[in-house]
Amino acid sequence: MQYRNDKNGTPLSVLGFGCMRFTKKGNAIDIEKAEKEIMAAYNAGVNYYDTAYIYGGSEAAIGEIFERNGIRDNILIATKLPHYLISSKEGIEKIFNEELSRLRTDHVDYYLMHHVTDIAMWEKLKTIGILEWIREKKESGAIRNIGFSFHGNTDNFLKVLNDYDWDMCQIQYNYLDELTQAGRKGLEAAHAKGIPVMIMEPLRGGKLVNMLPEKAKKAMAQSSHEWSAAEWGFRWLYDQPEVTVVLSGMNSVEMVSENCRIASETLPHTLTDSDFAVLEEVKKAINENETVGCTGCRYCMPCPKGVDIPGTFRCWNAMYTESKSQGRFQYAQTVGLTKEPAFADQCIRCGKCEQHCPQSIPIRAKLKEADRALRPLPYKIGINIARKFMFREAKKK
Repeated sequence: MQYRNDKNGTPLSVLGFGCMRFTKKGNAIDIEKAEKEIMAAYNAGVNYYDTAYIYGGSEAAIGEIFERNGIRDNILIATKLPHYLISSKEGIEKIFNEELSRLRTDHVDYYLMHHVTDIAMWEKLKTIGILEWIREKKESGAIRNIGFSFHGNTDNFLKVLNDYDWDMCQIQYNYLDELTQAGRKGLEAAHAKGIPVMIMEPLRGGKLVNMLPEKAKKAMAQSSHEWSAAEWGFRWLYDQPEVTVVLSGMNSVEMVSENCRIASETLPHTLTDSDFAVLEEVKKAINENETVGCTGCRYCMPCPKGVDIPGTFRCWNAMYTESKSQGRFQYAQTVGLTKEPAFADQCIRCGKCEQHCPQSIPIRAKLKEADRALRPLPYKIGINIARKFMFREAKKK
């Protein structure tokens, strides 16, 4: 197993176990199966295990498994604060204590603000005393490292990153999302500050394996390597020294074994020009069904009315390269849940964006089409409800 260090010099396995997708038996996690998978990973050198308060049954399951096998002191647990369920400092304390109880431990190694999409979410937590609370927990040893997991655009990521002395962060990143969400720019900015970066969705929830078009599969098959689609995705990430840990939701011992093999073999800067060329062919094949040829270069930004133009087009394209529901979900998550609205219908048709677009996209017309596709009435209602909930007034205590 390869290891990369955190800010304090603690070695972290480059492969982390994502504990969100354990196999269920009825409505409960199949604890025996999960234990076999976790122990296979542990015995292969995986020491980083990622869970969250809202991953149904996950914290309790891994707490039981770690305790039963006596390995708590040899592994690192990352879990998360669901800030969207909290409106007071007392609420933070209540949930944290519940997490410690579930995990059967007296401390959390990496504690993340969960699902941050906007600097406003972090600002809300500050108004209810999160900074004081973090200081207390770190001084007592109940929290060893503090971080945040992020789903939003690059600009908001950089604002959150630069607002606090974080110990780590977690982002969605893969060869298809290189220029979206926090993106390569965010990855490199965190690395420049010495902040470890944990990667979620390295294979887009399996879509970079199970939903590849035939042209993409052919490009991989014709390369000089006998790598699976998953191995291509992992190797692209491990090639970058800025990446600290890649999380994988492994739900079979065979998958654990294969992913551990890849993590053990792959060193930074080992992909060749021909390897990158293969991945470009893969991306081209995936994007053939795109609706608009936006490359995410962001030359069109900033919009004077706050429209997230590249974010809108990325989600619109996802409706046709993945599925309509996925595109709409991504739009709600990354564009809809920002403090300041960034919707396509805010466009006033000034045309400034089109003057700078290298692809000569008729942005004004396309934004109108995209908004209709991405926000049918049920989604508009759902996004509005979610916005009111996420940005509701915090209670100072």
